[in-house]
Amino acid sequence: MSTPEFFMRRAIEISRDRMRTDGCGPFGCVIVKDGVIVGEGVNNVVNNHDATSHGEMEAIRDAGRNLKTWDLSGCELYTSCEPCEMCASAMFWAKIAKMYYANTLADCQEVGLDVAPLRKMIRSDVEDRALLAERLLGPEAREVLDEWAASPDFDPFQ
Repeated sequence: MSTPEFFMRRAIEISRDRMRTDGCGPFGCVIVKDGVIVGEGVNNVVNNHDATSHGEMEAIRDAGRNLKTWDLSGCELYTSCEPCEMCASAMFWAKIAKMYYANTLADCQEVGLDVAPLRKMIRSDVEDRALLAERLLGPEAREVLDEWAASPDFDPFQ
């Protein structure tokens, strides 16, 4: 039976390998269900021209494709670094049961990758964020939301 250390070593291994061979960011992730790796991902932001291509996001996408579901209940996530708020949010929506991490965000800050501004922005009310925002057509959009909530198969976490 594989141990948590085995799966974390795999996350670290793919982060190192892809960093060296493809120029990916040094962040790897694996998702495990019932002792089997069902998804893997690395930070491929630059190569994919995609700001959301973090290791955790890619592993969640891979696991979803492999398991043919968005619901990853019962899965564990092993990531070579503590996740940013975007990735933590994705874990919430995917219903990941448990997360293991190696490096911390403080470790990243020490080498020059500081996500403190992201944390501050995400934890602020929308009108107080550095990213400018303006609400438009709220009542029209609310009609769609209300229609969804009234549908017989309504499930807000689907």
